[in-house]
Amino acid sequence: MAEDPDVVSRRIARESLDRDDPTGWFEQLYSAASEGAAVVPWDRGTAHPLLIEWIDEADPDGAGKTALVVGAGTGWDAEQIVDCGYDTTAFDISPTAIATAHRNHPDSKAHYMTADLLAPPADWHRAFDLVVEIYTVQALPIAVQPAAITEVTELVAPGGTLLVIAAARADDEPDEAIEGPPWPLTRAAIDSFTTPDLHLIQLTRSPSPVDPTINRWRAEYLRD
Repeated sequence: MAEDPDVVSRRIARESLDRDDPTGWFEQLYSAASEGAAVVPWDRGTAHPLLIEWIDEADPDGAGKTALVVGAGTGWDAEQIVDCGYDTTAFDISPTAIATAHRNHPDSKAHYMTADLLAPPADWHRAFDLVVEIYTVQALPIAVQPAAITEVTELVAPGGTLLVIAAARADDEPDEAIEGPPWPLTRAAIDSFTTPDLHLIQLTRSPSPVDPTINRWRAEYLRD
């Protein structure tokens, strides 16, 4: 019987964390998946349903605007943003993920590249009209999440929008009770994306259609 992909990803993550390398496991997982030795649990082969839902509701017009997709993986979310007209940059720390994105979308208008959220290029600072963060912060250990959240917020340009989609957990659920990855976000973590000039303007919490015991955040923020 094939091993549960969530178990495989957690084992790979644990080995990376034991080496004090909280992000190295992404490349290991994507590399193993490219060889058929693992499955990337969040690689859906389509854009995230909550991203599609947001686009249907907000009807964003990306003409003349820039977008950044954080932790783009194999590119499905980025392609959805490109279709809205944005000049879209999509990055992942895993070179194998980016190579797979190029392979999946050979004629894409998105700019796929390898980069590290915890040390992004300086010229990305407050540079994007739309920033999309789906399941990336929650894939990082809880101790690393505040730094990652700060980096995400500093990518949003004045007047820009940030969209965050993440698994949810209760604020009273202790950190040590979470066997990640993922490490779902509390409401307090969602609130921590706000800054004096970046405001939470819409928040929904809904059950996953796959597993109703899992709730998901969809949060939209706007920078002054």
